[in-house]
Amino acid sequence: MRLGVLDVGSNTVHLLVVDAHRGAHPTPARSEKTVLRLAERITKSGELSKVGADDLVRAVAAAKASAKALGCAEMMAFATSAVREASNSAAVLARVAAETGVELKVLSGEDEARLTFLAARRWYGWSAGNLLVLDIGGGSLELAMGMDEDPDVALSVQVGAGRVTRTRFTADPPPRGEIEETVEWLAEQLAPVAKKLAKLRPPDRAVATSKTFRMLARLTGAAPSSAGPRARRVLTDSGLRQLLAFVSRMSAADLAELEGVSQSRAHQLVAGALVAQATMRALSLTELEIGPWALREGVILRRLDQTNGG
Repeated sequence: MRLGVLDVGSNTVHLLVVDAHRGAHPTPARSEKTVLRLAERITKSGELSKVGADDLVRAVAAAKASAKALGCAEMMAFATSAVREASNSAAVLARVAAETGVELKVLSGEDEARLTFLAARRWYGWSAGNLLVLDIGGGSLELAMGMDEDPDVALSVQVGAGRVTRTRFTADPPPRGEIEETVEWLAEQLAPVAKKLAKLRPPDRAVATSKTFRMLARLTGAAPSSAGPRARRVLTDSGLRQLLAFVSRMSAADLAELEGVSQSRAHQLVAGALVAQATMRALSLTELEIGPWALREGVILRRLDQTNGG
């Protein structure tokens, strides 16, 4: 069965098409991205701008057409923090449905954490034991931990890489003082999370997903994407510390020239690195393993679980 999943995120609209059936490994067939940066199109009044909504409608319509042309039996579509937090979210969703026929399901931060955890659990299996999964998005950071396929704890904190960039920095590159203040602020934001997770047994395996973590790992020496999803990639606290000292002095334009850095996300790389470092410090982690499966795969796996094996 060929399935499509459309992820409307803070930075991109991403269509992933896979061939899979229940109990099988989903095989990617196509991946298409459109950079919209919806989070940056939220007006001062909290609404998604008309231009942003226009572009979203066009991107969803194009993704639907691609999914149909590629033979998808079904396309599951969801939206995360940018659409979720827009004050005119209901009107935007209604317009997308009316003009494209696609109903976007808005996921909560906890939904994101749980589905990402499911994907990581399926990838690493039961041998991973008590699994901790971290994911840095544009608007929020998701954390989940547990022994089963449904985590014991699933949390979302509004410290995404894009949000921190927009709300904490006034220049490119950010002034040293703003970085130091942001480090202190992030520690405060993550303290309650660390307290909740400390009540559980320590993780046997700590896994990080998302484009931000993959970029950070690549910049600290991890294998490139061309090495395939099964290459072991890690991000260490020492490597991240050295990287931050380097990238925090670079402009977004210069960062975009580095191998492994996505041009559309270069402007929020420093903030993403700060969030990653703050999270590792708060949870006393010295190493994270970079997992290849995340939210989109979790949505697909949950859908397959609901089939009768077809």
